[in-house]
Amino acid sequence: MAKVVVKDEFTNLGKKSKEQVTTLIVSAFGLVAALAWNTAIQGVFVLVFGKTSSVAAMLGYAVSVTIIAVIVTIYLSRVSSK
Repeated sequence: MAKVVVKDEFTNLGKKSKEQVTTLIVSAFGLVAALAWNTAIQGVFVLVFGKTSSVAAMLGYAVSVTIIAVIVTIYLSRVSSK
């Protein structure tokens, strides 16, 4: 009886490990995509506002991206709840 429980635990551990690795890989791709979008958005800001690296420009960029992220998050939350 104890052998069956141990075997089940190892089987369950393998399944959970695969799920965890899958989650980590998907998260890594999400991070890469976010960095790519970050670079693209920075490029757009350079085209629109010129090449400035002042604190005000960096804060403006951060605030703009935050507002966009909040709007997209709210939209996706509403879509997924339907």
